[in-house]
Amino acid sequence: MDRVEITTMTYGPYGLARLDGKTVMVANAAPGDVVDVESVSQRRDYMIARIDRVIRPGADRREPPCPFLPRCGGCDWQQIAYGAQVRLKAELLAAEFRRALGFELNPDRLVEPAPAEFGYRSRIRLKTGPGGRVGFHELGTNSIVAIDRCMVAAPELWMPVELALGLGRRCSEIEVVAGDGREVLVAHLGQSPRPADVACARRIVDSDSRVAGIVLRSGAARQVVGDATTTLEVEPGCVIEAEADLFSQVNRPQNMKLVAAVQEMAALGAGTRVLDLFCGAGNLSLPAARRGAEVMGVDTDALAVAAARRNAVRMGFPGAQFIAMRAAQTASFLARARYRAGVVIMDPPRTGAPDLMEPVARLKPHSVIYVSCDPSTLVRDLRTLIAGGYQIECVRAFDFFPNTHHLEVVVHALLT
Repeated sequence: MDRVEITTMTYGPYGLARLDGKTVMVANAAPGDVVDVESVSQRRDYMIARIDRVIRPGADRREPPCPFLPRCGGCDWQQIAYGAQVRLKAELLAAEFRRALGFELNPDRLVEPAPAEFGYRSRIRLKTGPGGRVGFHELGTNSIVAIDRCMVAAPELWMPVELALGLGRRCSEIEVVAGDGREVLVAHLGQSPRPADVACARRIVDSDSRVAGIVLRSGAARQVVGDATTTLEVEPGCVIEAEADLFSQVNRPQNMKLVAAVQEMAALGAGTRVLDLFCGAGNLSLPAARRGAEVMGVDTDALAVAAARRNAVRMGFPGAQFIAMRAAQTASFLARARYRAGVVIMDPPRTGAPDLMEPVARLKPHSVIYVSCDPSTLVRDLRTLIAGGYQIECVRAFDFFPNTHHLEVVVHALLT
């Protein structure tokens, strides 16, 4: 047993301490904690440990309100008071920009807090297990911690026990998505949906008034039972209709702030050419088109692109075009097309867009707006953009995910 003091947090689930010159990473910790820890695994230059006993709690430690913690690995920062969570996220983001780019950010008011730290997720993705168990993985394991409610989920979301039980071992995960007064379930299967799976879904949709529809998915195979359409208001008067199994931001009030920030940075006028990479169903494209911009949206998901096209037609935006294309193909496509945009908007997945940064810089748009959910891949990609002649004009961050270490960051870069 070793005694350590937690000095700060990682951009992840661990608090940091030092012991005999080695870094100690401790789950379920808070800055200022003095704790007795046991080693979970040893590496050459660091150790992962678990708390055996809290000797003296830090000033920002609290008792996690969720009864499933600390076993459940879903909320890795819930033991930290919410105001301190926001402050720590800002400090970690500023440190990442300083270390990787030599760019100084003022942590004060850098991260926009969420309006609510609980009940904010409009969709949750649950693991499933034998006997209809649903829940989240225990931190660092594949063991499922079964839950009957989730404090960060929207109150109207119910646990899909009946569907998990009916699909059995063929199902590994079920997403629960808030619809218009009812929920939509998305079941992820190991094999293409069978007639028995469809019959199970049909029974639930027909008998449970809370469920509007169920999507059964296995890779490209997809079967829809009932109504799987959901709506997302991205700004006042601009509502996107899309299938529930397409990506959408989980924190709807924060997403509206994000959309507003991107549009403010873009400063669009009628006829401005906008290239939206990783456009999805049009979260950022359609508000730009609404302002009169000529938008080209590109995404690898053909289903999302089809939804974006439908929404553009429904809203009357003839200047919005959407193309389904893999990110790796986009660079060569743009070069062949001799396409030039005044503004490029990018919202890539957590892995970032390393293959696209040089091609984007070669397009020489006067403005690049990069939305990221991972600061480490963000600064990596920004480094390439800066080498291509861009400078960082503005950085804003939004706490989309209270009680976890995650956040959304928006960077506006201008061509010098």
